[in-house]
Formats: sequence, C-alpha cells, structure tokens
Amino acid sequence: MTAVTRSARTGPGENGLIRNPVLPGFNPDPCILRVGADYYIATSTFEWYPGVRVHHSTDLVHWRPLGGILTERRLLDLAGAADSAGIWAPDLSYVDGVFYLVYTDVSSFASGYWDSQNYVVSATDLAGPWSDPVPLHARGFDPSIFHDEDGSSWLLTMGSDWRPGRDPFGGIRIQAYDRAAGKLVGDERLIFEGTSTGLTEGPRLYRRDGWYYLVTAEGGTSWPHQVTVARSRALHGPYEVDPDGPLLTSFGRPDLTLQKAGHGSLVSTPDGEWYLAHLVARPYSPLGRCVLGRETAIQSVTWEPGGWPRIEGGRPSETAPAPAGATAVPARSDSHDGHDDFDGPVLGPDWSTLRRPATSDWLQLTSRRSHLRIFGGQSPVGRQRPSLVARRVTAPHCVFETTMEFDPATFRQLAGITAYYNSRNWHYAYVTVDDEGRRMLEVMSCDTGRRTPHPDCRVDVTGVDRIRLRVRFDGPVVRFAYSSCPSVGSAGVGAAKGSAGDDWRELPVELDATILSDEYASILVEGEPDAWGFTGAFVGLWVQDLGADGGFADFDSATYEVVRHDGFQPG
Repeated sequence: MTAVTRSARTGPGENGLIRNPVLPGFNPDPCILRVGADYYIATSTFEWYPGVRVHHSTDLVHWRPLGGILTERRLLDLAGAADSAGIWAPDLSYVDGVFYLVYTDVSSFASGYWDSQNYVVSATDLAGPWSDPVPLHARGFDPSIFHDEDGSSWLLTMGSDWRPGRDPFGGIRIQAYDRAAGKLVGDERLIFEGTSTGLTEGPRLYRRDGWYYLVTAEGGTSWPHQVTVARSRALHGPYEVDPDGPLLTSFGRPDLTLQKAGHGSLVSTPDGEWYLAHLVARPYSPLGRCVLGRETAIQSVTWEPGGWPRIEGGRPSETAPAPAGATAVPARSDSHDGHDDFDGPVLGPDWSTLRRPATSDWLQLTSRRSHLRIFGGQSPVGRQRPSLVARRVTAPHCVFETTMEFDPATFRQLAGITAYYNSRNWHYAYVTVDDEGRRMLEVMSCDTGRRTPHPDCRVDVTGVDRIRLRVRFDGPVVRFAYSSCPSVGSAGVGAAKGSAGDDWRELPVELDATILSDEYASILVEGEPDAWGFTGAFVGLWVQDLGADGGFADFDSATYEVVRHDGFQPG
C-alpha cells in the first residue's frame, strides 16, 4: 500500500477525531485487525468470561462491542484461575478466509514462574463456531501469528526463564506454524533480545516495503511502558532497533492524562493510512491509582523517508486525526451507558461473568419473564463457582443500579450489588437474613483480603420484597444507596422501575474506590518479579449461597450511566 500523507487529506473537522481511549475501562493489550472495510480490536479478559473481548468499527472512531470469542468451557476453563490470571494478550489474524486466534491461558504467575499454556483456535466467521483449542507450547506468553507473503505462518512469543538470577523475559522467539496440519513445526529461534529497557514482550510482526518490522512492548505494563520497533530484511533477523528510541511512551511525562502507553498493534486503512492501537491508563492523580484499569487508545502513524514509523512527539494524544471519510463524534458520547431489562435470551455484550461461563445451571434469562435469575455461588474468595455478573467501570463518575427480589433463607445466602476488582478487593451492599429472621441490608468491604463490615449501614428491610440498589463512583469515593419498590402485584413492573426508585436513601459510608485498581492489587516481594494486578474495576450483581441450598435472586433490570464532567475529573 502507498501511504497517504496528511496534507492530501481533508481536515479533522470534516472527518472527525478519534477520541481516546476508544475502549474505556478494562480493555487491555489490544490487537487490531482489518478485514476489508471492517476493523476489529481483541483485548485481554484474564479471569472473566467470555474470553477475548472483541469490538468492531468501520472508521476507527465509533466502536461497538461484539462480545467475546471464548464463550464456553470447551474453549476455555477458568475454574480455579488466580486473580489476574486467565487470558493474557490475545492475537487475532485473518488469512485465506479464516480467522485465527492465539492466546495464553495463564493458570498462575508468581515467584518468577509463569504457568502459561498457549492455544490456537480458528473460524471462518468471528461469530463462530470456533474450532477446539489446539495446544501450542508453554514456553512463554503474548503469542501472535504472522502470515508472511509466501503463505507461511509463524508463531511469536516472549520466552520466559524461571531460573533465579536470569532475566525472566528471555527475548522474542519464533517458530513455524503449519496451518494445514494445525501444529508447530521446525525449531524455535531467538530473533530479538530487546533493548536495555527490558521486560520485552507482546511481539507482532509486519511486512512493509521489503522490511520485517517487529513491534514489541517493553518496560513492564506500568509507568515505564513503551512500544519498541525493530526491523530486518530477513525474517529471522538480525533486527535493528529504531535509533530514535521508542515509537510511543508516556514515561517521564506525569502531566499526561494517558499514562502507561505501550503494547501496540499496527493497522493500515484501505487508503494506506496507518494507526497504532495501544494500551493506556488514566490515574486518578499524577502517577496514582488507575481504577479504570488498562484501556485501549489509537494513535495516527506516519512513515519517515528512512522507513521508520512515527507518532507525533512519541507521546499518546487524547485525540488523533480520523481516517479519510470518518464522521464526527461528539466530545462526550453516551455509547458506554446502558439499560438492560433482561428481555433477551442471552446476556448482552457489555456483561461479563467471573471464572465460569454464563450457563443455565446458575444463570437464567428464561425462568421468569424480563428477569435475570442468578443462583448463588461460592464465597467472594471462591475461584471455582462464583456467581457474579458484572460490567466494566468506564469513567471516574458513574452510577450502576438494579431492582432485585431476594428471599434469603439463612445467613449463608446473600445477594446484592458490588464494586469489584478481584477476590481480595471489593465493596458489597447485600441483603441477607440475621439470626432473628429479619431481612437485613448490609455493607462490607474487603481490602487486600481483610474484610470490614460497616455496621452503621445496616438497615432492616423485612417485608421489602423488591429493593433497588445503587452504587455510585464519585472519583476516589464509592457510595451505596437503596430504595424500596412496590411489589409487582400491587403496582406493576412499570411502577417498580419508575418513580418509586427516585426516593434513594444513601447509606452512611464513603468507601475508597482506589483499592479497586491494578496498583493497589499488586503483590511486591523483594527479590521476585512484581506480581501486578491486570484488570480494572467492575460493577455487578453478586449472589452467594454458601450452604449450596439452591438460593437465588431475581434482577428485574440494571442500568449503568456515566455522570458527565468536563474532561477527566477523578475527584
């Protein structure tokens, strides 16, 4: 393709702007792919189903969620997965009419070890059906498949090294993948050891004008993160690093809204324009905690006469010129809001479930018209059968509310609404029953595994058959509220969803939203690699039945709304 120069294009006022992040909230490690006029971004999902979330666009400006690819246990089994384990850094590619997805399923990462099995699945349609997973190797993570012009395909990964005193990031390795046979063939070769920045991972290969361009992530996935580019005339190298340094980084610029810029993936438009999808995060204070997790942004890329890709200033921008023909998008978009009456046969694409797929043995949309029935699962620390249905927090100021019916039989049954990060960090407003048989609304927090009840928030809701629950993120603060609803028999569904819910009663506690962040969840042990948190804050519907007695809760509706502010205002 011939690159289009910026001077030959219409201005951004006519084409609109890409506004970053294009995928706000927990949407990390983007892989961008164009097939014809359609663009797709696949992102990591870690311990959440469906595995490998995909968004679609036709202009790089407007994106809509398609849901996930790994939707069933046949494709992915996350039972027992550690916090921030599971699906890491997927790669989506397309060749000869077939989509290929390679991904790492990490069962654990600690003490310098990565138990990281790589798989490949394929399909002729993104909607599936997808083939059974084929194991590749477990020698490293962040796999990608490069399809060369001669018809060959190659698997790239970082190579891990568990041995004490060695660099655990052992360089980028490549091995031939036989698509027809569905297996790796030949010897694996080391092609790139990385730069002095270190922590080299996330490899992707591109071919342009006779060069092989190797794009990698370096510096770790926090503040020093960067996108590195190296090139070679030969597939197996040697690879020369761009002499001007990283293609993109936020490091050294704590004033930037978009931090942690790294882990990039290139794409070209049909008109020959180039863009980089990459990871960013938005801390609530300079180099502070990032409650929204790691997000996806897009930058415009040009090519200098010497053949190296360039992003203006080498820094992430909150806006980028859109491709030719893209339409304008408002400065503030409601596209990430949503109301769900649970009328459909399956959960919508904004919902995720924790460690187990949305199957009818615990989650039902047909047992009761326009309701989501959730059967109680394990405790908040259970990693095999939790019952949590949640969606990503996409802005520092947002509200999530639901209408719930729940009749707990014992203190072992709880149901309600949560602001959640992982099994060790959450806030929870729930209904249960006390020893006297009274139905109680309570609030509990968990901070690094330490549970803290909030007795001032206890409310006797005996006789309240329908209750509305609300959680509000006000920057660094989380607040819960409730409202009683008339029963369906006395007032009808419409009344329960209407004016009765406007009489909100705030529960008297302000909770720390920033414990729901990657930074807070990290585990740092001297002499060992940092074990980071890798996800982001969720809001969701949570049900426990600790005695496995068949308890369930019915949710009549759920609404998520971003509270508008001018600019990024966490406080």
